[in-house]
Amino acid sequence: MFKVNDNYLKLPGSYLFSTIGKKVKAYQEAHPDKEIIRLGIGDVTQPLAPVIIQALHKAVDEMGDAATFHGYAPDLGYEFLRNAIAKNDYADRGCQIGADEIFVSDGAKCDSGNIQEIFSVDNKIAVCDPVYPVYVDTNVMAGRTGVYDPSSETWSDVIYMPCTAENDFVPELPKETPDLIYLCFPNNPTGSAITKEQLQVWVDYANKVGAVIIYDAAYEAYISEENVPHSIYECQGARTCAIELRSFSKNAGFTGTRLGFTVVPKDLKSGEVSLHSLWARRHGTKYNGAPYIVQKAGEAVYSPEGKEQLRNQVAYYMNNARVIKEGLQEAGYTVAGGVNAPYIWLKTPDKMTSWEFFDFLLEKGNVVGTPGSGFGPSGEGYFRLTAFGSYENTVAALERIKKL
Repeated sequence: MFKVNDNYLKLPGSYLFSTIGKKVKAYQEAHPDKEIIRLGIGDVTQPLAPVIIQALHKAVDEMGDAATFHGYAPDLGYEFLRNAIAKNDYADRGCQIGADEIFVSDGAKCDSGNIQEIFSVDNKIAVCDPVYPVYVDTNVMAGRTGVYDPSSETWSDVIYMPCTAENDFVPELPKETPDLIYLCFPNNPTGSAITKEQLQVWVDYANKVGAVIIYDAAYEAYISEENVPHSIYECQGARTCAIELRSFSKNAGFTGTRLGFTVVPKDLKSGEVSLHSLWARRHGTKYNGAPYIVQKAGEAVYSPEGKEQLRNQVAYYMNNARVIKEGLQEAGYTVAGGVNAPYIWLKTPDKMTSWEFFDFLLEKGNVVGTPGSGFGPSGEGYFRLTAFGSYENTVAALERIKKL
C-alpha cells in the first residue's frame, strides 16, 4: 500500500491566512450589512501598468502567428529578460551577477519553498522570528525541523533569531551555528530594513562558518533610505555564500500574473559541488518557469516607461503606508515599519494577544489585518497591516481605528 510523507502531518492544522479567511467569512455571514476593509493579506490592488499591458497584448499577438509563436521557455528563462535583470537590478548597482546566474520562475514564493530541495535534510536552518511562514513550513515538509512544541510554537531543530523592539527588529548573529540562514529585508512582516554595513556582517559570518544565506529581496522596490542595500550582492563576498530571491509581484503588481527569479552565483559551492548546477538541474527537471507572454511583460518593467510608471505605483502604496503609520501613531499605537516596506508592525494595546486584537478590530472596526503570532513566537502581541489597499479604503480604515 502506498505511504504518505509523514512530515506533512507535522504541520499545525491551520495555515495563518486560511484561518483569517474562515474568521472573516463567518463574521460576514453573521453581519451581511457590514462593510469590511481588508488590510491583511499582502496582495496588490492597483492594475498592471499601461506599458505592461501593451507588452502582454503584443506577446499574445505574437503567439497567434506561426512565425513568432513560442513554445516551452528555456530552462533559465528567456535571454531578453535575464539580460534586462542582470543590467538593471545588478550591474547598475555595482553587482557582478551574470545573466546565466539568473533563473526565471513563476514567483518568489515557489522558489523560496523549492530552494531547500537542493540541500541535505541534515542541514540546520536559522530564521528570523517573526518570519514569512513559507520558510519554516517547507523545511518541515522536507523533514528538517525536528519536533514541534505547541506550547512555544517552535521546532526543536530550528534556530530562531528574535526580531524584537529591543534590537529594532533586526536579528543578531545566532549563538548556534546554522547551515542555512533565511533573511528577508525589507522584512515581512515587521517592515524593518538593514543597512549595508549590517548586512556585510551577515555575509562575513556566513563565509566564516560555511553557511548559505537565502536572501529574500521581494520588497526591494520599496526602499527609500540610501544606506539600505537593494541586493545582498552589494556586499563583498556575497557571491560565495548567498542565494537571492526576487519577485515581480510587489514591485510590478504581478501577483496574478506570476513572475520571479532566483540568483545562484557560480562561485557558491559545497566543496567541489556547484549549487548553481544543482539548482539548474532542479529548475529544469521540475519546470516552474513563466511563459513567454509573462516574461515579455517582465521585460517591459525595465523600460524607461515601465520604470516611471512603477515608481508611481510604489509611491502610491508607500503613501498608504504613511497614512497608516501616522494615523496609528496619532491614535496612540506603538508602530514600526512603513518606511522601506509596505508593512506596518504595531504593538497590540492593553496586553491583547494578536488574535484577540484581530477579533477586536474585525468586530468593532470591521477592519482585517494579520495577527503577528502567525509569523512566529516573537510576533505575539503584534499585528501587521499592509499598504496594498486603495487610498480611499486606507483612509477609511484609519478613521475607524481612531474611533475605537
